[in-house]
Amino acid sequence: MKLAHIQPFVLRYPDPNDFDDLRMTVLVRLETTDGIVGWGEGIAMWPEACRATALIIEEGIGPLLLSATDLTAESAWELVRSHCWWYGEGGIASFAHSALDIALWDIEGKIRGVPLHELWGGKRVERLLANASCHVNKATLDECVEEVAGFVAQGFRSVKLGLGKRGLSRAGRDPDFDVALIAALRSRLGEAVEILVDAGNGVHWDRKTAIRTIRRMQEHHIGWIEEPFYPTFIEDYRALKRAVSVPVASGEREWTVAGYQRLIESGTVDIIGVDPARAEGISGFRKIDELIGQRGLTINAHAWSTAITTAASLHLSVASGNTRVFELKPFEVAVQQELVTQPFAQQNGWISAPNGPGLGINVREEIVRKYEAKS
Repeated sequence: MKLAHIQPFVLRYPDPNDFDDLRMTVLVRLETTDGIVGWGEGIAMWPEACRATALIIEEGIGPLLLSATDLTAESAWELVRSHCWWYGEGGIASFAHSALDIALWDIEGKIRGVPLHELWGGKRVERLLANASCHVNKATLDECVEEVAGFVAQGFRSVKLGLGKRGLSRAGRDPDFDVALIAALRSRLGEAVEILVDAGNGVHWDRKTAIRTIRRMQEHHIGWIEEPFYPTFIEDYRALKRAVSVPVASGEREWTVAGYQRLIESGTVDIIGVDPARAEGISGFRKIDELIGQRGLTINAHAWSTAITTAASLHLSVASGNTRVFELKPFEVAVQQELVTQPFAQQNGWISAPNGPGLGINVREEIVRKYEAKS
């Protein structure tokens, strides 16, 4: 392919999971000389990081890709890595790299007229268990239980509880409350519903507290515990693995294939969370997935953003032999329901990848501009 136009967009939109606080991300629109359009996303999140990501795309990587001929997603991935080495491993360059890589794969699928998973050998699974991924932030235990039970009433048969988030809840700040919440949910939902617990980015357990709390949670059959410690506290993770039978998840705060390789080789994690909109794109995800498969581990797409990342993550997940669940927001969000003409939704507790070419989505450009940050 030959690119003719590259345009980043910084978006700002309300997130109902956090009381409509504003969340930010970066989208990128690529167009070839033949008029084929591809979309990508880099989840830079913070205002300054989003502006920096857009600048790197506009003034750094973008001109590099525009000058290239006979470009493919794979050749562009190597070209960008070679260009960004001086920035250092990971960080903001990975957001820009990820957005462009997703958009390039979208174009490749459209050029060939097939959905992305077909480019990678087809589906390994037809559908994935849909997980309602939410923050626990209501004031009382009963309110928290009622909200999660409502997601199950919608059809979800797997839930993930983010502890220590904004709001009125004691979740993540009081281990006794956390265990009581899990016990109440298990009693309310029964054994057929999977309960996953995410203690990352808000919970600050020490080693003894984590082991004691997770041992109590495992009595109520949680599916995994995610980031109970800061990701670099490897010895704490080793101790936890020896002390509990619950699978351990981590990976949300890695940005590169090399970083994930180090995490995998540590032997401390069973489920590896990877976000194609942060970890060097679709190409990065596939390379990480290969490493995960070699170790017999599980990959989990951290797809909690716009419908663009959801689409990329779905194609990657159904084409992998290492996945078992797929996270969705269990409430309406502008960048999911408004952004594309056919929003993603679980059906009877399951989710499948779209069958249209490329990402298989139709991005509504008027919605992109509606939520474009003006400053």
